[in-house]
Amino acid sequence: MENALDSHLLNDFQRDFPLCPAPFAELAAKLGVAEKAVLAMLEQLRRDGKISRVGAVFAPKRIGASTLVAMAVPEEKAGIVKDAVNRFPEVTHNYEREHRYNLWFVVTAGSDGRLQAALGAIARAAGYPLVALPLVQEYQVEPESVTEPPATAANTGTPHVRAETFSPPRPLDELDRRLVVALQEGIPLFIRPFSVLASRVGCDESEVIERVRSWSDEGLIKRFGVVVRQPEPAVGVDALLVHDVPDQEAEVIGERLAAEPGVSLCAQRQRALPGWPYNLFCMVHGSSRDEVMDKIAGLRDRLALSRYPSDVLFSRERRKSAR
Repeated sequence: MENALDSHLLNDFQRDFPLCPAPFAELAAKLGVAEKAVLAMLEQLRRDGKISRVGAVFAPKRIGASTLVAMAVPEEKAGIVKDAVNRFPEVTHNYEREHRYNLWFVVTAGSDGRLQAALGAIARAAGYPLVALPLVQEYQVEPESVTEPPATAANTGTPHVRAETFSPPRPLDELDRRLVVALQEGIPLFIRPFSVLASRVGCDESEVIERVRSWSDEGLIKRFGVVVRQPEPAVGVDALLVHDVPDQEAEVIGERLAAEPGVSLCAQRQRALPGWPYNLFCMVHGSSRDEVMDKIAGLRDRLALSRYPSDVLFSRERRKSAR
C-alpha cells in the first residue's frame, strides 16, 4: 500500500489539487486511506527530495513583473559592481558569463512601474547601463509521470513541449504579494493548510482559497498540486546559447530546442538593438566545455541553426540566487 500511495501522490496529483479547507482529507478519501497516511507520505517524499512542495506553480511573468538583464562591466571592476547589484533585493540568479556582456541577472518587482524604478536604481548604483531582455515566450517540457516506462520503438520518449506566451503582468496589492510569497514556499502539510496560510498573510481562510481558485481560473497559476522535484543537470559546465532567428520562426525552433536532451530554460526574448540582436535563448549542459560545444554543434546540425547568427556564453559562476 505504501508504494501505491507513493506512486499515486507523485503521479496523480501534480495538478487539480482540492481547493477546500481540508484538501488532504479529500485526497485521502479518493485514495481510500487515512488523512494522516497522506500527510506522512508527502512529508517523507519531501524529506527524500522527490518533491519540492505541495502548492502553486505560477505562470511565468504573469504576477508582478521581471526581466533578464545583461551588463558589460570591465573585468577589473566586476567584483565591485557585482556587490552593488546584489545589494538590491529585487535581484536574483546573478551569473558571470564569458562575454563582453559578462554579468547576467534577473530583476523582479510587484509591478512594471516598480520594475522600471528598480532597473534605474541598479544602473545608477552599478555605474553601467543595463540591457533589459524581457520574456516574449517560454518553451517548457510538460511534467510527465515519474514512473513512465523507458522509451521503446512505440514510445519514443520525445517530451511534449508547451509554448508559454508572455502576457502583461498583473500588479499585486499588498495581500496578493504576501500570499504569493507564502504560496511559493508551498502549503503547510497540516490538516487545514489554507487556514495556516491565512493567519500568515492576514486574511480569512476562505479568501485564501478563493484567490488561489481565481488565479488558477485566470491562468496566473499554471497548476496547483504536488510539485515533483526535477532532476538537476549533473555538476559540470553550461553555456548560454543565443540565436537571432526570424520572430515568426522562433516558436517552432524554440519548441524543438526545448525537447533536446541537455537543454533547459529555452525562451524567446526581446532584442536590444543595436548591441544585442539575439532573440532565442537556451542553456546547454555538459560535463566539459568540449562536450557542450559538441552538443551545440549537434543542435545546429539537426535543427539547421547554422544559417542564423549565434553566440555562446559559457558560465563562470553564480553570484546570487533566490533559492
